[in-house]
Amino acid sequence: MFSKTWLYKFILGVIGILAVVLGILLYLTPAAIFPDPSWGFQVMRSMELGGGFNMLVTPSQIDLAKNISRFLTWWSPGQYLIPYFFKVIFAVNTGQAAAITTAICQITGLAGFYTFFKKAGFSPLISALSLVLIVCQQAFFNPYIFYNGGEVLLFGFLGWFLYGCIALDKPGIKLVLFVLFTGWIGFICKSSFIWMYAAGLLFIWIRLSQGHTTIKGWILKGLWPGIPAIVSVACIYIFYLSKGANPSSSSGGLKLTWKTFSFPLASPLLSGFSVDDLSNGLIFHNDPPVFNYTWAIVVLLLLAILSLALIRAILVYVPNKSYVLILITFYSVSVVFFSFAYLREMNISYEARHFRLIGLLVTPGIICLFGYLSQTYKIMLGLVALFITIFSLIFYIEGYKRLKNENPHGASGIAQQFIDHESMDYIAKLDKQNHNALFVFTSPDLGLDIEHNRFITLLPLDPDISINYNEWVHKGHSGPIYILLPSKYIGIRASVYLKCFPGYKGFSLKEISNDYVLYYSNTYR
Repeated sequence: MFSKTWLYKFILGVIGILAVVLGILLYLTPAAIFPDPSWGFQVMRSMELGGGFNMLVTPSQIDLAKNISRFLTWWSPGQYLIPYFFKVIFAVNTGQAAAITTAICQITGLAGFYTFFKKAGFSPLISALSLVLIVCQQAFFNPYIFYNGGEVLLFGFLGWFLYGCIALDKPGIKLVLFVLFTGWIGFICKSSFIWMYAAGLLFIWIRLSQGHTTIKGWILKGLWPGIPAIVSVACIYIFYLSKGANPSSSSGGLKLTWKTFSFPLASPLLSGFSVDDLSNGLIFHNDPPVFNYTWAIVVLLLLAILSLALIRAILVYVPNKSYVLILITFYSVSVVFFSFAYLREMNISYEARHFRLIGLLVTPGIICLFGYLSQTYKIMLGLVALFITIFSLIFYIEGYKRLKNENPHGASGIAQQFIDHESMDYIAKLDKQNHNALFVFTSPDLGLDIEHNRFITLLPLDPDISINYNEWVHKGHSGPIYILLPSKYIGIRASVYLKCFPGYKGFSLKEISNDYVLYYSNTYR
């Protein structure tokens, strides 16, 4: 009969081997890339060509013959800085650098959360089983198909941040340095770390102040994390956020709906059991959803109630006081933060990926709870985990087949989703033949394969073909222009793009594949 010691070591070994194998496969066939890190890689490209730190260099809208530079603050810089480091050190392409980044972050993330779970009071076996449930999720496999930038970086860092929050339970220089530097590191990973940082500081403050019954005592204890936190956040604002727009700077007013509060409240189940992924997105979705909007709201309200019941059960039955406190703190802060953001209609989507930390935090509590139940309930949890695993493996296998057999890989090494092999080859040929051309794409990742010329990214048109012309128009003339569009855009939608370049006339149309066309002109208007 195998001992529990052997069992948890076996589980950790299997998970470690899986992460290494997935990382090797990813390096051999680099992933596609989400739009957010695509913009970050555009900044990296600008820096490689001589641009300043975090400066995005693009053709000027006023005069295409000139370039303009702007400091990109909408996304945190880690999503391209870390791959940039590996690209320079190992002399690899962008896709391979992103693959190395993902592989390392996935391994360090698993190690960090395992270390945190043990520090929070859970046995090695429960901690190892928690990793099993984490690995089952589509969120774990997703970075091996789509490089998601800050999200995979944050996963690699958060377990260690949580470990520090629990381990440093006394005032001192270690605590001051931890608070100061984790604020910077977390923000570099992903700007949304700010709310997690606030939750961590609140947890530390509560831990330090336990036993003090006076307001003065609480205030004095709060100075230890408070002062370095103010310095950390002030530096982030002064040297980064103040230089441009970010998601918190845009708001559509106030809008109260059922999903405003229920989505954050339902986050333990939405994220912890992949419910949002299994349903192709309850509210926000790119693929056809499983539920229509009405039923999605009903499911969301039910999940919110069940999530509250789950949190209460953990509060009552899980004996690990530090874990319970950190779970309640982070869950409460996330509900307040995101409810306020959704109420103000900030540019934050209704996706469970924003709440992944809550799903990760609740995992050992779920394993512990089911440990108190009968064998039947344990089998039920195992079957649920198996179902999620099958769903995740199908997602990974189908995605990897597309990466290997369908998606072209250009000079950047990134798997391109919005172009086919014929079109990619033709664009690469034009790029080599010209040195003063201007390429126009409808996806920010396509320009990363342009080596010798400049490019512009104009987003895909909405179904109602509504745009802000002032934000799209580019005046002037600068050599030949090539506009790549999907074949389905021929007609009215294509004419919208052509009108955005009033300095050109007499566009020619070339069908370069069954799915893509190229509009070309070098004639002054």
